[in-house]
Amino acid sequence: MASWRFEAIGTRWEIETTDPLADPARAAVDAEIERFDREWSRFRDDSAVTRLGREGGSFGSPDAAPMLDAYRELSAATGGAVNPLVAASLEALGYDAGYSLVGGDAVRAPDAWQAQVSWTTAGVAASAPALLDVGALGKGRLVDLVMDLLGDVPGDVVVDAGGDIRVRGAGVRIGLEHPYDATKAIGVVEVRDRALCASAVNRRAWGNGLHHVLDARTGLPVRTWAATWALAPDAMTADAVSTALFFDGGPELAGAWGVEWVRMSTDGRVQHSPGCPAELFIAGADTRPAAPN
Repeated sequence: MASWRFEAIGTRWEIETTDPLADPARAAVDAEIERFDREWSRFRDDSAVTRLGREGGSFGSPDAAPMLDAYRELSAATGGAVNPLVAASLEALGYDAGYSLVGGDAVRAPDAWQAQVSWTTAGVAASAPALLDVGALGKGRLVDLVMDLLGDVPGDVVVDAGGDIRVRGAGVRIGLEHPYDATKAIGVVEVRDRALCASAVNRRAWGNGLHHVLDARTGLPVRTWAATWALAPDAMTADAVSTALFFDGGPELAGAWGVEWVRMSTDGRVQHSPGCPAELFIAGADTRPAAPN
């Protein structure tokens, strides 16, 4: 397999193909990642979503409907814990555009976010300034877009954006990294013509126990679950479920969407969906419902 590695949207990418990607294909990938980042990154002063946060108004994007439709279901399933207006909550704790990583007082996200934000297949609008953060599923969406661009590339293709992975073709065995020891795995799963996305509290952590997975209802980091993995036909769905699994309602949403999953609690317990194909190394892994967060 040929491998192309590069940095984009603040993460390490690796695209593996049977033969090296031609320059036009690489240019198309670069352009699509730049387009998505220019529209949806709250870390860019010149992005459309940053302007929406400053001024309100609207902007056009083919990603608005797929992502915000999914957010509507995520929000309903988790009782409002997942919310695309969580950006202000993240900024209050120091995960801001300048990466100050200096935590302040917690800020709850607006409960009625759908009263402030509307969308169609053409784009998104905000009735007043509203800063969106699509981190619960945005990277997965971009992985899917990149994979779609490579549809005419012959042979097997693997797109890996910092651990959000989509595979076309031959199966790839992927370790489930232990959230507290990157040298270990709690299991392994073979991914073939599917996507595997993960989320963990140690990936973006700072200060005194702060990290990027917040409960929008409180503005505080979650404390029950340490890491999640979701296996779905596409990366946006897997990414969305890997976020939902930090909250009550996540396993039910995964079941409704046909997603297999694994999650590990902060005290070392491991749960998984009944049909999950992962081989787990942790003793006592089970499918019992978790205690509420």
